Amino acid sequence: MRHSNSIHRAALATTALTAVAAAVTGILPGTAMAASTTTSTPPPACPASALQVSARQATHPPVGTGTGAAVVQFTNASRKTCILKGHPTVAGASNGSPAHNTPLKVTPTGRAATVTVRPHGKAWVKLTFVQVQGEGDGYCVSGKTPKAYPTMVIGLPHSGKHQVALNDGVWAECDNKVTVTPVSAVKPS
Repeated sequence: MRHSNSIHRAALATTALTAVAAAVTGILPGTAMAASTTTSTPPPACPASALQVSARQATHPPVGTGTGAAVVQFTNASRKTCILKGHPTVAGASNGSPAHNTPLKVTPTGRAATVTVRPHGKAWVKLTFVQVQGEGDGYCVSGKTPKAYPTMVIGLPHSGKHQVALNDGVWAECDNKVTVTPVSAVKPS
C-alpha cells in the first residue's frame, strides 16, 4: 500500500508540473507548438553615402611593374547594418575626374554572396589588372600603350560608385581589362 501511495503522489506531481508548464507556455498537452510567424527583414543595401572606400596594392600581384592587383576596402561608416553583394564595375578616372572615366572590361570571378556589414565593419574586392611590363613608361605585351590613372571609379550593385586613389601611387594597367572578385567579408591578399 505504501508503494502505491508513492506512485500515486509521483503521478500527481507530474500532472501538476505539466499543468503549470502548460499555463506558463500556453501549450496544452497533446498539441504542437505553432511555428513562429515573426520574420526579420534583411538589412538594406549599403547606400553610397555610408561607405568609406580605400585601396592599396595587393600583397601578391602578378609579375610586372604596373599596379598588377589592388585590394579595395569598403568600410560601413553609418550607424546601421547594411549589405553588399556582387562584382564591381571599374573605370579609370582620367584627369582624376569621374566624368572623364574609361570603363574597363570586367571579367568576374567567383560566386557573389551577400555580405552583411555592421557599423564600422569592412568588406573587400580584389582587382587584378593586365600588368605593365618593363621599366620607365613600360609596355603592354599586347602592343597597346599602358594607361595610368590617378583614381579609379569602383561601382557596386545597389551601393553607388566610389572614386578612389591607391594609397601608394597611381593605377597602371594594360588593355583596359580587369578581373574582379565579388564583395567578400574575407580580406584578400
